[in-house]
Amino acid sequence: MEISSRIPGFYKMTIEERKRQLIKLFDFSEEDASQLLHQMSLPEETADKMIENVVGTFSLPLGLGLNFTIDGKDYIVPMAVEEPSIVASASYIAKIVREAGGFHTEATERIMIGQIQVVGCEDFNKAKDAIIAEKEMLIQAANDAYPSLVARGGGAEDLEVRIINESGSRFNQMLIVHLLVNTCDAMGANIINTMAESLAPIVEHLSGGKVYLRILSNYADRCLAKATCVIPPELLASEGFTGEEVRDGVVHAYEFAASDPYRAVTHNKGIMNGIDPVIIATGNDWRAVEAGAHAYAARYGQYSSMTTWSADEEGNLVGELELPMSLGTVGGASRVHPMAKLAYKILQVDSAKELARVIVAVGLAQNLGALKALVTDGIQKGHMALHSRSVAMAAGATGQLVDIIAEKLVDAKEIRVGYAKKLMEEYAK
Repeated sequence: MEISSRIPGFYKMTIEERKRQLIKLFDFSEEDASQLLHQMSLPEETADKMIENVVGTFSLPLGLGLNFTIDGKDYIVPMAVEEPSIVASASYIAKIVREAGGFHTEATERIMIGQIQVVGCEDFNKAKDAIIAEKEMLIQAANDAYPSLVARGGGAEDLEVRIINESGSRFNQMLIVHLLVNTCDAMGANIINTMAESLAPIVEHLSGGKVYLRILSNYADRCLAKATCVIPPELLASEGFTGEEVRDGVVHAYEFAASDPYRAVTHNKGIMNGIDPVIIATGNDWRAVEAGAHAYAARYGQYSSMTTWSADEEGNLVGELELPMSLGTVGGASRVHPMAKLAYKILQVDSAKELARVIVAVGLAQNLGALKALVTDGIQKGHMALHSRSVAMAAGATGQLVDIIAEKLVDAKEIRVGYAKKLMEEYAK
């Protein structure tokens, strides 16, 4: 079903009107419509089976990233996040990129890594050779441990062996076996852990050492997704700034982040502002993706920018974001959490690879939104205007009074809880 991610005036609608718009747009079933309308989120009995010591559930606002055109297809992107301005910023940039032809993405095969740690080998090089000599047998043994994955077209595909801490290290020398597994549409943690554990006795026998850890790596550098965009400068123009000035400011901001880890951390946090909400909304492990993304940002020896921004020969702004994406569309909370299931129906992705491509496009949009704000009016103007509603509520405002107090905070440029409380006292008189 083809849908348009352009819904003009969506932010002006009431929540009820937005829900009705979604139900009509996606032709939701009665069950899905009821889920959205009545917000039957995570039942406590389900939560009690998901983690330990459950005492309740914790909700986040669920918003929609609009205007996204990715590889010629429109996406409405569910985003679960508590911070104001994130959804608005991503949607704003998506509209600009849409006018420039949309985002273009690609993804590698979904190869995840399982690690087996071996210590105490009498001769590490001989142990390495012995394991490599039996590589095909080990791959087959791993696949025998999880035949259902092989039946779906995935499974262990290769095996690599490394020796680390060889000389001059203060740590013990060890041999590390990497099992490379195509996890299809699963994130694959349980699959890979099962495979690695099944190989441990064989690896011990071949190496003459002792196996300790056998677990997946969240540094999924064989499971990458990349998004790019090319934006003519005239689409970047803002009040008081030409498109060329904005373009050059974004490039300079990127170069700052690429050169300085202190800036890169905040720069990349802004990228994850877009990525994490989609991962959370779809029931995926945002900690795993975060860890892998930050490691990838330091792959050349210094922590640096996850994105790159440059000007091409025609003067266009060119952006790129490539990251590991250890996520899935089956298993885990993705198909257990009621709102995650609904998020997939809104997102309409057919595979984990497609989900990964959408997510990096959102991350790239979020980064440009932050950089464009920083190099023009500054980040606070738009962010604090949206934050003013949270400040008004923190001061005790409810109903229509929230917007009244928020507007006065913005007009006074005093977006503080203390000032909001003072305004509340005046209204109470």
